[in-house]
Amino acid sequence: MPSFEQLGELLDPVGTVLLTVECQQGVVGPDGALPELAREVRSSGALARIARLVDAAHESGVQVIHAVAERRPDGRGANRNARLFRAAERLPVRQLTGTAAVRIAPPVEVAEEDFVVRRLHGLSPISGTDVDPLLRNLGCRTLVVTGVSANIAVPNAVFDAVNRGYTVVVPADAVAGVPSEYTPAMIRNTLALVATITTTDDVLACLERKRR
Repeated sequence: MPSFEQLGELLDPVGTVLLTVECQQGVVGPDGALPELAREVRSSGALARIARLVDAAHESGVQVIHAVAERRPDGRGANRNARLFRAAERLPVRQLTGTAAVRIAPPVEVAEEDFVVRRLHGLSPISGTDVDPLLRNLGCRTLVVTGVSANIAVPNAVFDAVNRGYTVVVPADAVAGVPSEYTPAMIRNTLALVATITTTDDVLACLERKRR
């Protein structure tokens, strides 16, 4: 864990962007396509912490980007080269463009100044999407990554951001995956090697101090 002073240096609102990953109703909502993941992100408190971080970002002038995974009803352009993609086609809730499943799930709030970036292919919220060009145009230096899942999309986002030269901060308690014990192990053994690991409370405290 970084010191409070070190974290504060990284979280300058002018150069910081908060990314939420797949915090959409069809994934983390109570009637989502993946019930085990939806239960975990809610029961662990991760979704509530993400909502607190988003609220604090709005109050502090930190840009928020919501990364959403969706697919066309006809499936055109979607990947089919892995078991995960093929399984998604058979789920009772599908992440179809224009449906409630791809709306950001409460209690996370979307402000007018937020960006919602939607992808129709792949596993990464960053690679092949508008996220990287937006980050560069916004002058981002530090990317705070939150959301789901710790199994696939979150590590993808962290690695892609690091490979593109951004400093990544991960509030470990604002990330969820399944099973529950996998998330801390993955963060400790993988993400901690390339990102700054912290907590929601410490990020909130830094942003609060910046507002004073």
